[in-house]
Amino acid sequence: MSVDRRDFIKAAGVASLAALAAGSLSYPARGQEEKPVLKLSSQEGRIPGAELKEKVDRMAEWGFVGIEPHGGGLPDRVDEFKAALDGTPISLSAVCAGYQGCVISHDEAERKKAVDTIKVLLDAVGELGSTGLIVVPAFHGQTELSNQEARPILVETLKDLGEHAIGAGTRILLEPLNRGECFFLRLLADAAAICRDVGSDGVAMMGDFYHMGIEETSDRGAFISAGDYLHHVHLASRRRVLPGQDDRSFVDGFRGLKEIGYTDYCSLECGCDGDPLEEMPKSVAFLRDQWEQA
Repeated sequence: MSVDRRDFIKAAGVASLAALAAGSLSYPARGQEEKPVLKLSSQEGRIPGAELKEKVDRMAEWGFVGIEPHGGGLPDRVDEFKAALDGTPISLSAVCAGYQGCVISHDEAERKKAVDTIKVLLDAVGELGSTGLIVVPAFHGQTELSNQEARPILVETLKDLGEHAIGAGTRILLEPLNRGECFFLRLLADAAAICRDVGSDGVAMMGDFYHMGIEETSDRGAFISAGDYLHHVHLASRRRVLPGQDDRSFVDGFRGLKEIGYTDYCSLECGCDGDPLEEMPKSVAFLRDQWEQA
């Protein structure tokens, strides 16, 4: 009897999720003593305020517990962040990029530039107690290598960077994007496979609801496929504005985060329709309600 290819793929996907949920596929163990919790963070540029301290105080008032700066210039801002965060409930969540070059460039000089600048950032990221440094292997136009050529280069490069990250007390966070921004690394399961092959505690990954809405068939399934390699999440709606400002639901994804025992940050990376002073507290309330529904 013939089997429809679409039905076969669907059945295989369901079986894979069942295996993951049952624990037959293993990942590095996440601390079982911690209960899954929604730790809200935001990228620094999303928060209104003239000075960092003003932004941090506003975030604390709204119920955030993390802030995510861009990596550009971060080594020169370490003291600024220490002073602004001191005595507040806000910590550094992840740090978004800020390095130069491309880790899977066809040009060895560009790869070396990426490695050298990432290591400098990792030192600052670790000193500030951040979750990790977000790294995108390549955007469109940054490499002429095929997937088959780029992957072994990435794995070997990450082994080196992972050791440096461990020494700095932090980690690399690989970020899958959508097909409009990259051709390499678009699925969370692929990022988890790379982390597995690198085999370093200094190399982990993240997920982004905006990119996942384009590339993944299931938010829950994507997070389950990431497992304990997942250490950061970006929040954005379908239109890449604040959660709650369109019809994008986060319940399915939050359910997956709860199932894997996720305890790291969920950070806003998005625009805003309207006045952020009014809209951001609404988004915080929306996200908390979605978490409760999950």
